[in-house]
Amino acid sequence: MARHVFYAFHYEADRSRLSDLLQSHALEPNLESSHAEWAKLRRGGEFATRRWIEAQLKGRSCTIVLIGKHTATRPLVHYAVQRSRQLKLGLLGIHIHGLKDDKGQQSERGENVFEHPECGLGSLSSKIPVYDPPETDSQLVYRYIVDHMAEWADEAAALMRTWS
Repeated sequence: MARHVFYAFHYEADRSRLSDLLQSHALEPNLESSHAEWAKLRRGGEFATRRWIEAQLKGRSCTIVLIGKHTATRPLVHYAVQRSRQLKLGLLGIHIHGLKDDKGQQSERGENVFEHPECGLGSLSSKIPVYDPPETDSQLVYRYIVDHMAEWADEAAALMRTWS
């Protein structure tokens, strides 16, 4: 069964570490933007980017926030989380600091984005699952995430249905 999800993450900082993950086919993701498309979208301003997020959220069952070092401070990630909650999409977070970027570097662990006040989740933030792969080797982190994220997305979508 295809699980249609939206991935939210800090594009500039984490795009290179997510390339393989986003193409893993474990889930049916939102449309990816190339660097040129993303730059054009960003030149259109916040409204254009929010409009793109709105279009990408349609038909999705879950939003997966891929949590890097700076993800918790990104306004567009906050917006995607807020809209996902309003649209009653499942929410979950996955720490990605163990994945290597295009320079072969791993990162520092990022904060739980759902606890950030700008997400506006309040007491719900503690109910949203956030996963931190137990591995340290980048390939093992990747494999752990790919092996589990479909199950996590299903659980997050089911959990959303229990919220008021």
